[in-house]
Amino acid sequence: MNRVIKGAVFVYPTETSYGIGCDARDKIAVAKIFKIKGRVASKKMTLIAADFNMVKKFVDARTLRIPEVAEVMRELWPGPLTLVLPANAYARKNLAPQIISKNGTIAIRVPDNQLAREISQQLQAPIVATSANKAGKSACYSAAAVRRAFKNNKIQPDLIIDEGTLPKRKPSTIAEFTGKTWNIIRAGSIKI
Repeated sequence: MNRVIKGAVFVYPTETSYGIGCDARDKIAVAKIFKIKGRVASKKMTLIAADFNMVKKFVDARTLRIPEVAEVMRELWPGPLTLVLPANAYARKNLAPQIISKNGTIAIRVPDNQLAREISQQLQAPIVATSANKAGKSACYSAAAVRRAFKNNKIQPDLIIDEGTLPKRKPSTIAEFTGKTWNIIRAGSIKI
């Protein structure tokens, strides 16, 4: 699968809905996702990592040692929880610039979907994790719905991994630890 996925923009199942992604280091593929979705450039994309070891490779180590952050990761990953965390120097050098926010953070999760984690593992990098739909439209829970969502697009995903119809679930919760408390950016499947 690695030869097919490398350099490609692909649609894949997650534990919440179908996502559209690519290797998060690939600037051209990340830009293509923005075009496919019609997403504004100022809205950063989230990431999926294969496991905690991969997260450590891209996130500031001091943040990972904060007890509240470590506990949430230990208890709620893998799962539909995206954490906004400070990127380290390696991430700033290697990830596509469209991924890192102006304040130097990335939004990353280890999902409860084996296929998504396997893709990340095969690429040895986080993958972009944004819903496979046009910006502002409803999430897609089947490959057929994704095809309908993008059918009039001039630019199409390179590959759609069809795992059938997924159960309808809330999107991932997005949270950031402010140093004192959790700031919930998007309420979703998991409560902190």
